[in-house]
Amino acid sequence: MIARLALASLNHVLMQNGWALERLSGFSGKTVRFDIPPFSMAFVVLPDGRVSQAERNVAPDVQCVIPPSLLPRLAIHDELAYRDIESTGDTALLAEILFLSRNLRWDAAEDLSALTGDIIAERIVQAAKSIEIGPSGLAQAVSEYLTEENPQLAKQNHIRAYAEEVDDLRDAVARLEARIRRLTGN
Repeated sequence: MIARLALASLNHVLMQNGWALERLSGFSGKTVRFDIPPFSMAFVVLPDGRVSQAERNVAPDVQCVIPPSLLPRLAIHDELAYRDIESTGDTALLAEILFLSRNLRWDAAEDLSALTGDIIAERIVQAAKSIEIGPSGLAQAVSEYLTEENPQLAKQNHIRAYAEEVDDLRDAVARLEARIRRLTGN
């Protein structure tokens, strides 16, 4: 179910960014697997640049192992988080995937028009743009409100600290497992 949701979301964003479809279409037939424990999702690039779920027994051209603790850092576009992704395979396809992950943008206005109609959606977008602080300033103001005044979201430094704690715990568990194996002779 998660793979289908990820597939539908990814294709939606790809179709909103036509340039991305063109870039991916050059990798038609190539397979990418994302392992985000405990989940694993494999996609194959279609000739038009969209992606489809890959067959289970197909060896991927690219494999990316992403510790779950990296997800919040990737969501906030922490460039250092990309270094912690373990990846193997076709370097050109991998470079394209990383480029897309940094540059794909969801066009919320286009989706809003499906709910409200084009004219109302356009007016909402124009209203947001006409706000004195601008859309990016508005986003920052909302972010500050949700992290400071009415804490509904975690602060970036808290997310990083949490991710580091999870990584430290994972490493400690691995050391403990190794010690148990040594003590039991396995």
